[in-house]
Amino acid sequence: MRPLLVLHSFRFIGLAFLVPGVVSPDLPRAFAGSAAVGDLVAATLALISLVFLRSETGVFIVWIFNVWGSVDLVNAFYQANATGLAPGQLGAAYFIPTAIVPLLLMTHGLAFRILLQHQSQPAMRDAPSALLSR
Repeated sequence: MRPLLVLHSFRFIGLAFLVPGVVSPDLPRAFAGSAAVGDLVAATLALISLVFLRSETGVFIVWIFNVWGSVDLVNAFYQANATGLAPGQLGAAYFIPTAIVPLLLMTHGLAFRILLQHQSQPAMRDAPSALLSR
């Protein structure tokens, strides 16, 4: 779980949607603000999860992070469609939805799989961090 959380701690890159000159001035503010703040919260939750990963509290925080991060990505897709995001409005930040978001979606799926395996193994309930700290 640790490598997945380290990867997601770099989600502050979504703040690029707020930087004039990186994105088009025509980029809908509703999309930019929602995507940037959602990514910043996800990155913060990933960092907090890393700190507490070896405890039962850490497992709970990883669940919160993973649900938040997944919902944030789905919300970004919704906001992009709802605000009428047009080609070219992302400017230099086009790499985020084309390269980074698919990777983030796959790693959220992997994190859910690890968390669900962790819950289903009775022996692992006594040592909650053994599976998650790999």
